[in-house]
Amino acid sequence: CYGISEQQYADQSAQGKRLASNIATITVVHGTKAEEPWVNPFRDVTESDWFYDDVRFANQNGLFNGVEKDLFAPEESMTRGMLVTVLWRLDGETAPKTATTFTDVDANAYYATAVYWARMNGIVAGYSDELFGPDDIITREQMATILYRYAQYKGYDTTAKADLSRYTDAAQVGSYAVDAIRWANAEGLVNGTSATTLTPKGSATRAQVAVILTRFCQNVSK
Repeated sequence: CYGISEQQYADQSAQGKRLASNIATITVVHGTKAEEPWVNPFRDVTESDWFYDDVRFANQNGLFNGVEKDLFAPEESMTRGMLVTVLWRLDGETAPKTATTFTDVDANAYYATAVYWARMNGIVAGYSDELFGPDDIITREQMATILYRYAQYKGYDTTAKADLSRYTDAAQVGSYAVDAIRWANAEGLVNGTSATTLTPKGSATRAQVAVILTRFCQNVSK
């Protein structure tokens, strides 16, 4: 459980739904060969952008595509449903054995099967036994936790642990996320937002997630 109040859940869900009304649902793609030359399809991603190489890697290797055919929306926030869907498809769209889910996950939603899979394999626990918040904007500590649990599910080495004492807001990390944040920081997946801050409750943009997933594939799942 992520220790969220009913009001916070309502506020985050509303924010996520407003986001979803402004951009298209995430599209995850497969089959692109990394060795093939990449032709940038996105008019909002240029070679001068700090995230260019990571968006290229993520798109070229089938992690995820744009919100539209020619738009990546790098500054838009990632939702919990989107991230779980990316990991599910990264795992080969493994079919879950059961459909046990949360009451706020529509069985017809694009992320429904992914959430079933993630819950069955201990990758997500939800805010409670009933609420997952698929449309909520994902926080940095939630993202680290989901990646950490996915890495454990895959049998990757998760023993690395960083010392977070240099971050003045380290105490703000939720108790459920401490080990995950320490691991993600040690692996270079979730770095500080400055030399002295982690901002664990902050959101993550699609560009930032592209960077993190690229590092995960190159450094953790290699």
